[in-house]
Amino acid sequence: MNPIIMAIVLVAVIGLIGAIILVAASIFMYVPVDERVEKITGVLAGANCGACGCAGCADYAKSIVEDGNAINKCTPGGATTVAAIAEIMGVAAEATVPMKAVVACSGTCDKTSKKYEFEGIQSCQAVKGLYGGDGMCQYGCLGYGDCTRACAFDAIHIVDGIAKVDREKCTGCGACAAACPNHVISVIPEHKRKPVVACQNKDKGAQTRKSCTAGCIGCMKCTKVCHFDAIKVENNVAYIDQEKCKGCQLCVKECPMGVIHIPSAL
Repeated sequence: MNPIIMAIVLVAVIGLIGAIILVAASIFMYVPVDERVEKITGVLAGANCGACGCAGCADYAKSIVEDGNAINKCTPGGATTVAAIAEIMGVAAEATVPMKAVVACSGTCDKTSKKYEFEGIQSCQAVKGLYGGDGMCQYGCLGYGDCTRACAFDAIHIVDGIAKVDREKCTGCGACAAACPNHVISVIPEHKRKPVVACQNKDKGAQTRKSCTAGCIGCMKCTKVCHFDAIKVENNVAYIDQEKCKGCQLCVKECPMGVIHIPSAL
């Protein structure tokens, strides 16, 4: 037989055998997939942000169907997504509380300054590795935009040296908080009246004033005016218990440094 024809026949036989093996494997190794997983994946936000505690949207959808995971963990999707998942699963929609990112820093360019000029990679993580950062306040926003690059919704930007959250665009996914090396960003339930402390400087008051003119000095005036025991001063900085806070805003009016704000008003 002609060697060329023999080679063609041999390759064809090998291909046929391979095809038979693949078909047999697809039949015997087939794992049925619940069609609800694909449907739920389709209605999720698609950000793969990890706010639900899963590796991604597809993983979260699978955990809902197969493990009974809660249907209201997709914070970027909000109530619309919860309602869609509830319809697919044939269950009642669970209540959701909108989550928003807040930045615990008020140290804009006119309030603080730099202790050295950084000329390396424009990254908060990079500058953090050099003497704890280039800002006079070692606790504040570094301002190099790691949070902006982590946000899939264009909801956070560096304005006047510090991160600012666009509350209309923010979905509360927490990607910005995870990217911040100084941990000045947190994600809390949205509320139109409850304030937050836009500072986390733990130095004593006199030192805080030297590093930033908009820092919490731990004067405790806010704690004295609060009738609900919702504010504590720990490590020279005020903290607000969002569960106890009633939104009376007396602390906002009393703060001499103006670092207690209503996030929705920023």
